[in-house]
Amino acid sequence: MKMLMLVYNEAIDEEVMEMLTSCGVDNYTRINGILGKGQTSGTHLGTDIWPGHNNSLLLAIPADKVPHARACIQTLRKTLGAEGIKAFVWNLEAVT
Repeated sequence: MKMLMLVYNEAIDEEVMEMLTSCGVDNYTRINGILGKGQTSGTHLGTDIWPGHNNSLLLAIPADKVPHARACIQTLRKTLGAEGIKAFVWNLEAVT
């Protein structure tokens, strides 16, 4: 199993959720309203100076499904341009 974490601008939440459905991803944990600063994604601190928030999705998926999920995410990134979505993948040792 792998853990796939998406971090994305809250403005594209609908597009991200549609992408998950079209890619066959049914199970996830979503965390709304997170704050942060990225080198290419900009700063989202929920303030007047740095408005906006990010959302995050955690997906526990079989390792053989990761390439397809990453391809879907890359396609969405190309479609949306500068709005910002990042994917991180790491090993998941157990699901209990």
